[in-house]
Amino acid sequence: MARFLLRRLAQGALIVWLVATAAFLLLHLAPGDPVRASLDSPLVPESVRAFWVARLGLDRPIPEQYARYLAAAARGDLGYSFPHRRPVGAVLAEAIPNTLLLMSVALVLSFAIGVVLGAVQARRHGRAADRAIAVGSIFFYSMPDFWLALMMLLVFSYALGLFPVSGMHDAVMYPYLGPVARLVDLARHLVLPAATLTLLSAAAVARFQRAAMLDVARADFVRTARAKGVSERAIAWHHVLRNALLPVITLLGLALPALLGGSVFVEKIFSWPGMGTLTVNAIATRDYPLLTAALIVASVMMVVGSLVADLLYALADPRVRLG
Repeated sequence: MARFLLRRLAQGALIVWLVATAAFLLLHLAPGDPVRASLDSPLVPESVRAFWVARLGLDRPIPEQYARYLAAAARGDLGYSFPHRRPVGAVLAEAIPNTLLLMSVALVLSFAIGVVLGAVQARRHGRAADRAIAVGSIFFYSMPDFWLALMMLLVFSYALGLFPVSGMHDAVMYPYLGPVARLVDLARHLVLPAATLTLLSAAAVARFQRAAMLDVARADFVRTARAKGVSERAIAWHHVLRNALLPVITLLGLALPALLGGSVFVEKIFSWPGMGTLTVNAIATRDYPLLTAALIVASVMMVVGSLVADLLYALADPRVRLG
């Protein structure tokens, strides 16, 4: 196990380094820079722009900038965000917990709902319930994330007025609320973005779970259990579902980066102050350090998700040995 963890951590470090290198080079080879994008005004003298370009080292050759960036990143310094007027680490420290909250809620709900729906489809294979759930799954799975977010906002916020339009807290009343009221306020703001990501992800999990259960249902040990007189309910939930969960665990490792990618547009539409909103704003303002750091965080989450999936796979199936 220790050898496996060391090997995967080394592979993960290599992946993060490759992502950081590719992001750094592509961003710095693109035209423009964060200083001129933020100070794009005729009232700002060119000398002021030149001062900040030199201060941030953007006038240096790209190999020198890259070497300085790696040396600073190794010390935990991810650079300075000129549009935010503060270090990148401080900006990320505020946004990452918000994104993790949104993603964790969506991840738990999507897998719980997806596994249950997939199991129901497999139990009623070919019946009306199976076809109805399949149509709903395909409908949400094929829908673009930004379009579903807009429709959720239009229906449940503007038309029905059930949930807040945007943000993470009530901008006016939140400072005056008690602990329980703050939690309720946060939950109301969380419902729509989390529901959007859940509907998109649960549809894929349900389709995957259904196929896995139908495949396991044809295995020899299932026929043996049925020949021994085991009830169909026990076979479905204790024999088929347990073994069909193994392929879904692999899907869990891919869900973290997928949810992070989907949250970019969802967070922007609902003005959720997380990594998605930061990434979109960083692209618009050419904030090189912040955008590079956001991509590094995404790659780290992908590596962690893959590692967690491998460990869960070994835990769920004793026959698997990690070494």
